[in-house]
Amino acid sequence: MAKAKSPAGAAKAPGLKRVTLVATVGGAREVVATGDFTSWSEEGVRLKSRPDGTWSASLQLSPGEYQYRLRVDGRWENNPAADRRAANAFGSENDILTVV
Repeated sequence: MAKAKSPAGAAKAPGLKRVTLVATVGGAREVVATGDFTSWSEEGVRLKSRPDGTWSASLQLSPGEYQYRLRVDGRWENNPAADRRAANAFGSENDILTVV
């Protein structure tokens, strides 16, 4: 999910929105999202496998745009659900998450 909206009253801190990052990554054992919202840390945010075959994680973020990438079983990949991407310095693209 590249564009995220939060339900009314779901934010726990002033100005923060609860958003769910969802990715469809078949056959993965581990999916981690890292980007602007984690200062690009290797640990990132671990997504959880769901019964429908998707992976997801809930985030608390301020409204704005965030660039990120997925690490799927240790390999950098894009989120197929991302609506937008931006070129990065490594010759690939970052996904863009928009929080409204």
